[in-house]
Amino acid sequence: MSTPTPYRTNLRDVPMVEGLKRDDGWIDMQVQFLIDQKSAGAENSVVGWTVLRPGASHERHLHRNCDEFFIVLKGQGTIYWEDSEEPSVEGDVVYSPRGCPHGFKNTSDEDVVLVWGWNGAGSLEASGYEVVHTDR
Repeated sequence: MSTPTPYRTNLRDVPMVEGLKRDDGWIDMQVQFLIDQKSAGAENSVVGWTVLRPGASHERHLHRNCDEFFIVLKGQGTIYWEDSEEPSVEGDVVYSPRGCPHGFKNTSDEDVVLVWGWNGAGSLEASGYEVVHTDR
């Protein structure tokens, strides 16, 4: 059995995720997968970094196969739940268990910066990502 090795990276060395589609709820977001299965061999975890410019949003969605958390490092906006919304500010820590609809919109005139993670999946494909369509 081989000895596990640690993994280290830096934000400036991680490319932006390409191909995230507006129709899939990714509205003008800059997303980086800092740690995932592809980069670090993390089969059940992802750590990411997202910048939402003013007006950008991650529409309501859920993950069938993993739990998600995010921390608002900078800025403010609105957190979406299945059928409600509430204000969010710098320092908020949010946890969404698998299957729980959630999302975020930058409603300010400054960038919002989120650090986030998934527990239970090492990639977007494995997360069971689904957009949640509402009548809103």
